[in-house]
Amino acid sequence: MKKRLFSWILLLAVALTASMAVAQGQNDVEQARNLAGRLSQRLLDKVEFVLVDADSGKDVFTLESRGGKVLISGNNAGSMAVGLNRYLNRYCKTTVSWYADVPVDLPRVLPDVPAAERVTARVPQRFFLNYCTWGYTMPFWQWHDWERFIDWMALNGVNLPLAITGQEAVWYNVWTSLGMTDKQVRSYFTGPAYLPWHRMANIDGWCGPLPKEWLKGQTELQQRIVERERALNMRPVLPAFAGHVPGALRDLFPDADIQALSSWAGFDEQYRTYFLNSEDPLYSRIQRLFLEEQTRLFGTDHIYGIDPFNEVDPPSFEPDYLNQVSRHIYESLTAVDPAAEWLQMAWFLYYQRKDYTGERTRAMLTGVPQGKMTMLDYYCEYKEMWREHKGFYGQPFIWCYLGNFGGNTNVQGRVKEAGERIERALAENGDNLVGIGSTLEGLDVQQFPYEYILEKAWDFNKSDEQVINELADRHAGCESRPVREAWQLLYDKVLDITPGNFAAPLPCSYPEFGKESRTVKYNPSELLAVWDQLLEQDKVTTDAMTIDLIWVGRQLLGDLFLVEKQKLDEAYKQKDKNTYYQQCDVLFELLSDLDNLNSHHPQAMLETWLQQARDLGSTPALKDYYEMNARRLITTWGGHLDNYACRNWNGLMWDYYDKLWENYIRELTVGVISGQDYDNDKMRSTIDKFQERWVTSTEEPICGSSDLDILTHSRELREKYSEQLHAFEMGNRAQD
Repeated sequence: MKKRLFSWILLLAVALTASMAVAQGQNDVEQARNLAGRLSQRLLDKVEFVLVDADSGKDVFTLESRGGKVLISGNNAGSMAVGLNRYLNRYCKTTVSWYADVPVDLPRVLPDVPAAERVTARVPQRFFLNYCTWGYTMPFWQWHDWERFIDWMALNGVNLPLAITGQEAVWYNVWTSLGMTDKQVRSYFTGPAYLPWHRMANIDGWCGPLPKEWLKGQTELQQRIVERERALNMRPVLPAFAGHVPGALRDLFPDADIQALSSWAGFDEQYRTYFLNSEDPLYSRIQRLFLEEQTRLFGTDHIYGIDPFNEVDPPSFEPDYLNQVSRHIYESLTAVDPAAEWLQMAWFLYYQRKDYTGERTRAMLTGVPQGKMTMLDYYCEYKEMWREHKGFYGQPFIWCYLGNFGGNTNVQGRVKEAGERIERALAENGDNLVGIGSTLEGLDVQQFPYEYILEKAWDFNKSDEQVINELADRHAGCESRPVREAWQLLYDKVLDITPGNFAAPLPCSYPEFGKESRTVKYNPSELLAVWDQLLEQDKVTTDAMTIDLIWVGRQLLGDLFLVEKQKLDEAYKQKDKNTYYQQCDVLFELLSDLDNLNSHHPQAMLETWLQQARDLGSTPALKDYYEMNARRLITTWGGHLDNYACRNWNGLMWDYYDKLWENYIRELTVGVISGQDYDNDKMRSTIDKFQERWVTSTEEPICGSSDLDILTHSRELREKYSEQLHAFEMGNRAQD
């Protein structure tokens, strides 16, 4: 009876989806106008939207001026949004920030379009987001943050966004319906900032239990998110059951085939996760319960993100077992939703590449009917797994650019190489390559790499020079030779760095004597030339340029810190007290200047991150709990991931990293004065205690600021460190 009832519910959902599609066609112009109005009411007087048919089934937009108006035509609201973004970028010379609090800068007179443009999509699917982004950037976002971000995705052509907010409320209802208590379920969940790694079956319980009020608030938020995404012709990717179950379920179902998965990232046994064998009858039951409840709360677009073994070993690597797991998971999906499609990260094929041989991978992927599993090739700027695994053995895939681990705030991104790889992939693949996307872990403050990748999904047919000139002009707010030259250097020479797990500058790391876990991966003379070109401007008028100056300046000063720290260690070894004390002053001065430089942008400030967390709590205790989650993630993290998600932020540099280095220097100084050997164990013990105090503190962080504008301040820093930067540059040339 229950299955029959849900069949009716699913049929009703499908019928409603069909009727909504008809209404959507009538509503596309209104949705495009609403988006434009959210960016600026001035646009509504200049821009008109027109609905047209698709170009041979492909998304399309046109852009032209007529009768003093700018006409943007498209086959749906999403295509019109891309046309609007083209108008803003190319002709208004402005960048729309993905941050809600950054207004859209428009010229005093909105320009006409000198010549008509017609642009079609090169691929049908444009994917965006990563499970990790919900931890590194989005855990404390509220609707106003999401509203702008969804608009940004629409402007950049995204039509397949990951949409995993609010799933804990669904799971709560599932697990309690199976007999678990409220306390058991909420203790199984991690804290809010760590939910991505709980959802991917890496850890259970860390920084929990999850507050009950979180569940209700996130449910309401997800309902607004998917409603807006669908209104803009996006197809939200919701989760499905991948086999991850609470350990407590073993007591309720002692005959169920539930096994512990391998430990992850150095976490203790108590945080280990458990997997229910997909052949067990309980598996299909849980899948049905979950999809029924999720569809009731959030609807469905029939595409589900499922990743059963992300960075953990499956119970067996036998090909037959892997094939059966995939087949049974897919069958459990289609038993509930016959139209179901499976979206799978290919990250496991890179992360565990020694284990996933061709035979094993083929077995796993072909357990699903051809065309019903789409692979997200996660890290293509570095390693294209479609090449390693013969185009995923016939399953369609989306070429993805990662570009950022842990939300680290450093200059990185293999942008030019990524663009060239996309062109080769499009040329070498047929219909099997169905999309282009990005799987960034954190938004950071530099949007260009991700906008560049998403633009590749459309046939703009722009040369590299056009790409960079248009980017530079909208960052400068006008045509600017120095800014164009700066960005050409970034594109050609600097942004060719493969992101590493620990790629941030040395100040944002755990101090160690005579050892640096961070290295300079670019030619300092080239990045120094970029900074000098940016500093030639007369004034800074855009948010994007403020970000550029912070981004480049703090990278140079942060890597200069590495050189000065090496001098400190050498002076200690040589017992050169005068040089040693001078270097102590230099390091603390650099930390202070880094802190002050970051104060020019709210998204480069610890205060913004912590306030987001506290604003989500309704009681003092909940505010403190959310703040603890926010502090821990970007510092100690957990397991052996200390400083994995480090940020070079105002407040964090002076209130946290300064204290780490102060403890390091204090122990060195004892050795300088007394002649005793440096005691690394004592230093680590002192730092560990400080870190735990800081993570659980609710005191307002100590931070610096500057009374100068960003351009003047940057020029002063450039002059202040001129000699050291020159020596840094020459030293690296000598090494080369």
